[in-house]
Amino acid sequence: MVIVVVTLVLGFLFGALFLIPQRFKSGHEKNARSNANEKASKIYAKSEVSLHNKRTDCWIIIKDKVYDVTSYVEEHPGGDAILAHAGDDSTEGFYGPQHATRVFDMIEDFYIGNLEKN
Repeated sequence: MVIVVVTLVLGFLFGALFLIPQRFKSGHEKNARSNANEKASKIYAKSEVSLHNKRTDCWIIIKDKVYDVTSYVEEHPGGDAILAHAGDDSTEGFYGPQHATRVFDMIEDFYIGNLEKN
C-alpha cells in the first residue's frame, strides 16, 4: 500500500514537470481556468465521483474538491499509479513531500466542483 501511495505521489510530481510547459505552449491553461470557474458551484456526491474510476473517465477527490483528471491520465509519468485512487480520495498521496509547489496550482486546472458534505 505504501508503495502505491509513493508511486502515485511521485507520478504527480513528475507529471507537473512535463505538463506545465505543454499548457503554456498550447494556451490550454487559460481555457481550463475559465472552465473551472464556470463549474465552481457544482456539488458532487461521493457515490457519483466513485463512478468515474477508469482510464477514460477518471475523477479524484483532494481536500473535498473534485477534479476530472481524465485528460491527464495518459500523460501521467507514474503510469497507472494515478488510477489507484480513481473515483476516490487522493488527498494523502497528492500532498506528499515529494511534490513541487507548482503541482498544487496545476491541479486547479482540473477542478470541476466540490464534494457534498455529509
